[in-house]
Amino acid sequence: MKALLRLSVLVVLGLLTTACSLIEVKLENGVVPLPQEQLNMRLFSRDFSSTFYSRVEQTADHILALEPSDEQGIYLKSNALMWKINAEQALQKAIFQTSPLAAMVDTWAFTAQMSEFYDTGAGKALFGAQQAQVIATSRALAAQFEKTVKGFVSQSDFNNNREFIKQYVLDNPLIDITFSRNSAFNDWLIFREINEFEAVTSLGSVPEVMSDMSDRMAMISEQMPKILAWKAELYALHSNINAEEIQATLVSIGETSARFQELMAQSPEMMQSLAVDMRRELSPLLQQLSDSTDDKLKQLSVERQALELMVKNERLALENMVARERIAAAANLDEISKHTVEVVFQELTKTLKSLILYFVLFLMAIFFAPLSLGVWLGRRMGDKKANKA
Repeated sequence: MKALLRLSVLVVLGLLTTACSLIEVKLENGVVPLPQEQLNMRLFSRDFSSTFYSRVEQTADHILALEPSDEQGIYLKSNALMWKINAEQALQKAIFQTSPLAAMVDTWAFTAQMSEFYDTGAGKALFGAQQAQVIATSRALAAQFEKTVKGFVSQSDFNNNREFIKQYVLDNPLIDITFSRNSAFNDWLIFREINEFEAVTSLGSVPEVMSDMSDRMAMISEQMPKILAWKAELYALHSNINAEEIQATLVSIGETSARFQELMAQSPEMMQSLAVDMRRELSPLLQQLSDSTDDKLKQLSVERQALELMVKNERLALENMVARERIAAAANLDEISKHTVEVVFQELTKTLKSLILYFVLFLMAIFFAPLSLGVWLGRRMGDKKANKA
């Protein structure tokens, strides 16, 4: 009996060890990580963002350096600055979506829309003689991202998705250089007949979510100062302040003063009379110049305040966006933790039920099997004795 009890304890300990292993496996698998294919999509899409920023900025800066400072030049410089600002903001909105699949589809659609906008759309005449450079850059970026997408899907899926992108660009063209647009992901789900609740099945594991947040914060901190500087430059470009004219006026005044000093040294009496006449003639002009200068200084003060307000608003918007991202990340972590706990307790309950069932079967096999065998043998022996008698 002691040996039987010892054997029962060993069996129970073995079952408990197996249950713990099951719990450990389920605890690790409770949070579903992103598939490797989607992780690669996220990695290559965000690598593409660096190429996108660099190509757009190089082309726009080349246009800024070439154009003169006349009215037409100011118009082209404004378009170049707005291209850098709006293109980079639109790409950030597309590429930093929670789902790598949604980011890939929307980025593909945006690069194709921008290429069509400058080639044959509403922006085909925004850069005059430099339009060919902008078209070449937009086409190259769209082709590069399309080539990247081709590495993640089969040939048939790639062809179907490319047809969708072409039709989407025709149905949803960009209408101006602000690049105001909606995400193409919902239309793509309808095109592929995929339920929106089935499209995103996992947000990724906790390390993947934190890595995604880190990438977003790094990109925002890198691009935001440049975008603010471009906006300030665009604002100054359209103000009434012309630094070159002011500098030229100061140089002219300096040269005239030097000549008067030479003349006065040569003929003091004539210069004294000339000085009286000039004072009388120039007094209204000097007063007008003084009034104009005061107006310009007031205007400069107002514009500086407006610029400070714009920078402040941009900073507040950045802080609000960072706060929203943190709240979203915290909510995602809470949801993942809750799901993990539920999965653990469900598997623990199943394991305990199985353990109890196996233990009952074990007891029945130990205690009732010998008893049944003894009864059967007793009956058989009784039957044999009865037959012999």
